[in-house]
Amino acid sequence: MSPLPRLVTTITPQRLSFVGGGTDFPDFYRKHGGAVVSTTIDKYIYVTVKRHSPLFNEAYRLSYSKTEHVNRLDEIENNVARECLRLVYLEPPLFVATASDIPSSSGLGSSSSFAVGLLYALHTLRGEDVSVSQLAEEAAQVEIEILGCPIGKQDQYATAFGGMNYITFGCNGRVQLDPLWLPNGGAPRLFESCMLFWTGVQREAEDILREQRAMISETTETLVKMREMAAACRDALLTAPEDLPAFGAMIDSAWRAKRSLGSKISSAQIDSCYSRAMEAGALGGKIAGAGGGGFLFLVVPKAAQDKVRAALPDMVDIPVKYEPRGVRLLSVV
Repeated sequence: MSPLPRLVTTITPQRLSFVGGGTDFPDFYRKHGGAVVSTTIDKYIYVTVKRHSPLFNEAYRLSYSKTEHVNRLDEIENNVARECLRLVYLEPPLFVATASDIPSSSGLGSSSSFAVGLLYALHTLRGEDVSVSQLAEEAAQVEIEILGCPIGKQDQYATAFGGMNYITFGCNGRVQLDPLWLPNGGAPRLFESCMLFWTGVQREAEDILREQRAMISETTETLVKMREMAAACRDALLTAPEDLPAFGAMIDSAWRAKRSLGSKISSAQIDSCYSRAMEAGALGGKIAGAGGGGFLFLVVPKAAQDKVRAALPDMVDIPVKYEPRGVRLLSVV
């Protein structure tokens, strides 16, 4: 029997949801079923877990945007890290470090990417070979069931599996993920017309999502339409991924529906930026994730991209590409 590893590093992509976000809330899909179309992108969360030396006189050392040195699991302030370490237990001392390509709280599912990557590292250190489906379910268990985060269930599956997917959520709680294999290398080519702009606003999504969740009984009709939009988007991408005007129009319609689900999803500043981008040649777009800030995603033909950049001088244009892979191991020592 080979010895257990002493250090594991994972890489997990972040996700961009095209259509259907909000229908993955359990409060909605357990009554009506939900569906989203999402994709992973070439922006990542890196997680390293190392068997720590007892010479440091601490049970747990965590390094993320802050550093924690604690002796008991209950003392860990990072909620996701604490509950992942509790769920997939390893005897301390342990060192956990994470890094990201982009700021947190930006609407690209970083919390779920972190949970999936950390769980994978912990299982690997225990010598366990686990499926991506198990990782997605465990991450959802940590975030939704244990911590009670007011989030949907798409992020854990999107980041664990990777690629472009149509994900459905059944009334019985079953999640089904159908990969979207766009013809003629359609996904990378589609991303040549995708732009991502950093608004400069980091926001905690929980307040936005709590309001959205509390309003589900009032917004059910809109959410049902958004669920159907996801199916229509899937069909359009599979049959005509080169039809940018149609894709842009779908993203635009989905955004207009999404922003009606709560008072904090958009703002006057976001609406102004979006209008300027559309006037400059964008075909559609949305604020990624819960809304309120973070990243503005736009569908823009190549010929209009310089004009759109000029129309948004206060925003940083972040190049983005399609990532077909999900969570994976970077190193095992």
